[in-house]
Amino acid sequence: MRKRDPLILDFDGAIGAIEGATTIPLGDWQEAIRFGCTLRTFDRLRRHLAATAPAEHGTVLMGSGDYHHLTWPLVERQRARGPFQLVVFDNHPDNMRFPWGIHCGSWVRKVAMLPYVNHVHVVGITSADIGAAHAWENYLRPLRAGKLSYWCMDVDVGWAARLGLQDAFRRFEDPDALTCAFVEQLRRAPQPTYLSIDKDAFSVATARTNWDQGRLEEHHAMAIIEALRGRIVASDINGEVSAYRYRTWWKRLLSGMDGQEPIPQGELDAWQLQQRALNGRLLSAIADSSV
Repeated sequence: MRKRDPLILDFDGAIGAIEGATTIPLGDWQEAIRFGCTLRTFDRLRRHLAATAPAEHGTVLMGSGDYHHLTWPLVERQRARGPFQLVVFDNHPDNMRFPWGIHCGSWVRKVAMLPYVNHVHVVGITSADIGAAHAWENYLRPLRAGKLSYWCMDVDVGWAARLGLQDAFRRFEDPDALTCAFVEQLRRAPQPTYLSIDKDAFSVATARTNWDQGRLEEHHAMAIIEALRGRIVASDINGEVSAYRYRTWWKRLLSGMDGQEPIPQGELDAWQLQQRALNGRLLSAIADSSV
């Protein structure tokens, strides 16, 4: 294992200082990129990152989960390491239809269909996004192609069997059972792995975010990271909590529909302290498990 320093993509100032990290200031991009954007705008950011990011770096921290679509170009930067699988901690499938280009809930389809990505496992979903009422919003192609699996709890996913997709859905009663089964999956089929952590997969006791949250605890994440020891080729972390008011009307509308309410400053400060402490522990564990 060779130690690589973290890389901070600083859109929203939520991450704070990390010793040894390289920081790319991206505050001027926040309105354009946060939550979602057109593919043209996204390609402009992709080119900017290609020109400014160091060729070698460790875990990338990108701030709010509103930026999770940045995992797409970060995975593409690792194409020479392929083939590899992608393991995503997330309370949502991030495989939903989006009519305006790309957003934080639609990027998984793009990554799942990359030829050097063997499979995408989204771990920790409790969101109704994968329930019957939202089935039509999920991109079915990567599920049918056997390149995407949902590891979930608390949601009735019986509709998937009716469409012949039952093998893509792994449902469990609690996070202990899910973690045990997923660790066994990793041990049974070891392969190089890109790890992406959205902390909304965690309970509010572990990391408070401004998205609806799942049930994983820190020890579940650490068990999975340990099961990946020696196989993490690259990684990113998001899910920081930050306050922002969109100028773009449709972003205000959609973020409001997702339940992202304003956060009082006192609570914001406390939540960010909790998040930053967790980031330190996650970064240490990922470094120990990286190639």
